[in-house]
Amino acid sequence: MLQEAVDTRIVKAGAQTETTRKKTSETVTTVLLHVLLIIGAIVMVVPFLWMMVTSLETTAQAFSIPPSFIPNPFKWGNYPESFNALPFNLAYMNSAIVSVSVTFFQLITCSMAAYAFARIQFPGREIIFFAFLATLMIPFQLTIIPIFLTMKQLGLLDTLLSLILPPALFSAFGVFLLRQFILGLPIELEEAAIMDGANRWTIFWQIIIPLLRAPLAALGIFTFIGQWNDFFRPLIMLNTPSNFTVPLMLSQFRGQYATQWTLVMAGSVIAIFPLLIVYVLAQRHIIKGIAMTGLKA
Repeated sequence: MLQEAVDTRIVKAGAQTETTRKKTSETVTTVLLHVLLIIGAIVMVVPFLWMMVTSLETTAQAFSIPPSFIPNPFKWGNYPESFNALPFNLAYMNSAIVSVSVTFFQLITCSMAAYAFARIQFPGREIIFFAFLATLMIPFQLTIIPIFLTMKQLGLLDTLLSLILPPALFSAFGVFLLRQFILGLPIELEEAAIMDGANRWTIFWQIIIPLLRAPLAALGIFTFIGQWNDFFRPLIMLNTPSNFTVPLMLSQFRGQYATQWTLVMAGSVIAIFPLLIVYVLAQRHIIKGIAMTGLKA
């Protein structure tokens, strides 16, 4: 009996030691993970803070050595000066038209294509889908020439339609994201609807689309932010300043011999406000949409 009691105590002590080791290991892992996240957050936030500080400084302060991290005095006049120096009101309107239009049409085309790839059987479906995915590996700079020539033949160069049509009609990432989510939906919902006499069109609009709200919101936000920040395509397609988008308008602060960096930073702060508002209001949908989208093929 005494030996059994001793063995029991040894086993309990070993179990407690193992539990303590696991807790210590989990604590160390958690601390290291939080340290890495904090470092990553600092790396991300510092350029934004530097932009904010520079937007409130004079040109002399912006180039002072050592650099000043707190403007003295705060030059709030950089913001109205930046906004009025160039037709930013037109640039804002152009960016809004392009971003909203592309987002709206891309959500429609991507959801339709994703449903077809996920649920409708047709010859060559898998081959076509993998061809879609293969386009993700092609740099956009390689496709800009045929897109430019197509827009030229259609007579759409130097118009906002040249920025809207190509991305509005096709997005491999959007199709992939929505298809993965649709694959995770129970097929019994559609089978029940078919038994009730519903066709594919009715099933898509009345069953699939309501269930796609979270991933559609995430895709919409990604698309809107990407289109708002796009600089390369407007640079290639547009020539008239009245058609410029916000990123392209900001580049006009760069002169032949000097760049007004304080005005550039003030204009950049003005330009990102819509993105911050959209992200803050919809960040819950981004997290939910990505979390609910499976990786099942």
